[in-house]
Amino acid sequence: MIPATAAASAAEEKPTLRLAQDVDVAPAPAGAIAAAAAPAGGPLVSAEVVTSHLDELQRELDRMRQEIELLRRRDVALQFYMHRLDEELKLAARVQQDFLPKSMPKIGPLRFHTMFRPAAHVSGDLYDVMRLDESHVGFYMADAVGHGMPAALLTMFLKQALVTKVIDATGYRLLQPCVTMQKLNDALVAQNLSTATFATALYGNINYHTRKLTFARGGHPDPILLTRDGELKILEAEGALLGIFPDDVYQQTSVELEPGDRVFIYSDGVEIAFSDTDSPSPANWRALLHNRRDMPTAQMFAELRQILAGVDADGDRKKDDLTVIAIEVER
Repeated sequence: MIPATAAASAAEEKPTLRLAQDVDVAPAPAGAIAAAAAPAGGPLVSAEVVTSHLDELQRELDRMRQEIELLRRRDVALQFYMHRLDEELKLAARVQQDFLPKSMPKIGPLRFHTMFRPAAHVSGDLYDVMRLDESHVGFYMADAVGHGMPAALLTMFLKQALVTKVIDATGYRLLQPCVTMQKLNDALVAQNLSTATFATALYGNINYHTRKLTFARGGHPDPILLTRDGELKILEAEGALLGIFPDDVYQQTSVELEPGDRVFIYSDGVEIAFSDTDSPSPANWRALLHNRRDMPTAQMFAELRQILAGVDADGDRKKDDLTVIAIEVER
């Protein structure tokens, strides 16, 4: 039997294990360890067994430290690559912004207002407003199916593939919007992309002398006409998504605008952003416009941006790329 004083000494010298950056095991006599490990009244555990267990524990702690260091290195590498990706996306967003109009043309009685909000750094929406000749202004909007960089690359291609006029030895002639849409669809189909990549688009022009607006659309939301009398009308034209079938035919629609009329062209992200749920709500969007029919367009857009800021602040709400062009005929 072990004397009481020896047992007390062994208890005082019982090793203490501490898990930290470095693991220290307090040295103790083998006899004391064996005594502490022995059951009350039972046989002593040999010092070799205790030492073996401590060695195994030390190896396990070493493995844990190695795994922690590996995870730390992976975390540092991941943060580096995420930072680099974020910087590249910011650069891509600046490049995309360079392809947008720097300012809206003011030609005759026509005024253009725009609202553009990507869901992320880059947008699957793209638009343009350009003077075509001494009488016509063209307007264009495309919305690639999907989000992020793939959608942005597709809209950049569509922008470059847009053909609005034909120039030959005799001069030039403007293409009808329906023909422009056909050429745009055929250009996308001809790419024979490896994935099912589609887009919606709308192209039109307006003669600022006669105020005649003509457009064609492919899968894009129908424009909204808000008349000077406050009446809201939907301008319809048949046309399928771009990139599905070659030689698709696109219908075009014309309307003569009056002073005070406004036409709103927009991507479907608008119907999601101004919905009460995550589902599109064309009715909500139309009501927002109609309820602000007496406002100047600039004030109307300012209020819509305020509403949109509140929607974006709600992190639980689904976001989509959003673009609006308003064509206004001044009184």
